[in-house]
Amino acid sequence: MAVDPRQVLAGFLTLTMFAMLGNMIKRDHFDSVEANHTEASIVHYDNAKTSEHNLVTLPRVSNGPWKEDGLDLKPCWTKPALDEAQQSEGFVTFSLTNGPEYHISQIADAVIVAKYLGATLVLPDIRGSKPGDKRNFEDIYDVEKFVKSLNGVVRVAKYQPAEQSARNLAVVRVPNRVTEDHIAEHIEPMFRTKGNIRLATYFPSVNMRKTEQESNINSVACLAMFGTLELQPEVHEVVDSMVERLRTLSRKSEGQFIAVDLRVEILEKKGCQGMKSCYSPQEIALFLRKIGFNKDTTIYLTQSRWDSSLDALKDFFPKIYTKESIMAVEKKAKFLNSEASEFEKVIDFYICSQSDVFIPAISGLFYANVAGKRIASGKTQILVPANIPGSSASAADFLSPYVSKKNHLAYSCFC
Repeated sequence: MAVDPRQVLAGFLTLTMFAMLGNMIKRDHFDSVEANHTEASIVHYDNAKTSEHNLVTLPRVSNGPWKEDGLDLKPCWTKPALDEAQQSEGFVTFSLTNGPEYHISQIADAVIVAKYLGATLVLPDIRGSKPGDKRNFEDIYDVEKFVKSLNGVVRVAKYQPAEQSARNLAVVRVPNRVTEDHIAEHIEPMFRTKGNIRLATYFPSVNMRKTEQESNINSVACLAMFGTLELQPEVHEVVDSMVERLRTLSRKSEGQFIAVDLRVEILEKKGCQGMKSCYSPQEIALFLRKIGFNKDTTIYLTQSRWDSSLDALKDFFPKIYTKESIMAVEKKAKFLNSEASEFEKVIDFYICSQSDVFIPAISGLFYANVAGKRIASGKTQILVPANIPGSSASAADFLSPYVSKKNHLAYSCFC
């Protein structure tokens, strides 16, 4: 029986449409949910695609869809003034935990609470995930910058007063992006009773959405998130030298490189199974190939040390580097030893904030707060991965919705 060529073509087009539809449904599944968040949990990516007009193209280079950075945005907020008449004698203490993506949010909530209560903010310590892993604030961040940035906003004490003991401290759980109503109802009464409080921020969800309503609390949050934390000089130097090394290794792409947040221990957790909140090394390799990057592309991975599961990615892209392979030898003892996890997290966060392209293989707060820093500095090429049907696709279709929709909190703070 003769076969009508038109029927063959129609059948092929129908199958292609079903494949594309299936992929879109899968992306909507992991993109549209903001899941409950705990320290080890994975949350889903935000939703949406975008179009080519959101990106400005550099003169073509041979190995990928590189885009030039946008203009640095300027702060839109007005620095809130300290009302001396409203100041109390109490103190607010807290610790920074779980890495820089949490530190940014924890700083913001503590400054907002202290400002509202008229309390003095005590410089936090930094605590890692292991028992006894405790550091001083100045081990990682610039103390003088922090204190100076909050001058005239809240009073800051570098040390907890000797007379203040655990017996007169009330421990208060604070939801991330705390509101004035929550402070008035749940925190202020305890502060007025005890006189001193210790904050513990928790994250009911990853919420970095832009706020439309202007308020004093928004100005405080913007200042705290984007204007207070800088790395102390030695850590800053390590990050800068690693970025420079990556650019030197990227001669064929005019010094441009990709940073991928891909950590094997997270991929192996149950939160990555059965739903697309994270992508495997092989899936990342296929994604990068299909959107136009070739084997000469330089890639930085947040995975600290090489794991055999990464070989599938290296087969496609031989120029892959971890901290272990590009950090100066004399710095490894301090910044890459088994007890230096906080240093490793900080290095990853700031390299991902400075790369020419950032790809979050894992969704969550790291992705959200790296996106905020990149948006503020004009580095908006943040590509959310997907399983792409067919052999190729436009990188512009996978631009992060934080950028394409301009719905990140950073767009409330910068203009």
